[in-house]
Parts: sequence; structure tokens; C-alpha cells
Amino acid sequence: MTNNDMSQVDNALDQELRASITEHLQVKDVNGEHVGTVDHMDGDRIKLTRTDSNDGQHHYINLSDVKSADAVAVYLEKARADLDMQSE
Repeated sequence: MTNNDMSQVDNALDQELRASITEHLQVKDVNGEHVGTVDHMDGDRIKLTRTDSNDGQHHYINLSDVKSADAVAVYLEKARADLDMQSE
């Protein structure tokens, strides 16, 4: 495969992953611990609901930290302590 072919495959996988991340899915870290609940996708980040937040703010997880997603949850590649969760 050429680099262009690989880029197309990566883009297709990225689009498939984005499509599978929907509202109200659980977000679990690499250890299976609950990190939050999906509010919605916001660009290349997942916006989490405020209800799971200790500070009442929305927090964001980068799409690059996502390993996979199914009908139940979004599964991350990192432990909760290692996530660079941004708030706004």
C-alpha cells in the first residue's frame, strides 16, 4: 500500500469511529473505570456531560485517546489519571 492508500484507510476508520460515538454512551478508561458520559462529538474531541463532573463543567477527551467504541461504551487507550482532559 502507498502512503495515500494508508491515509484513506485511516480516514475511513476515523469516520467509522466518529459515527459510533453517540450521546449517552459511557466512557471507560483502559482499566474499565468510568470516566464520563458522552454529551456529543465536538470536532476532534468528545464532550462529556456535566453530570459526571466533580466541578460541574463539561470536560473533553481527545479522539486520539479512543481505542474503540461499541453500542455500550467508548473505550480509551489510557488510564483516567493519564488523560489530558480539558474543561471549558
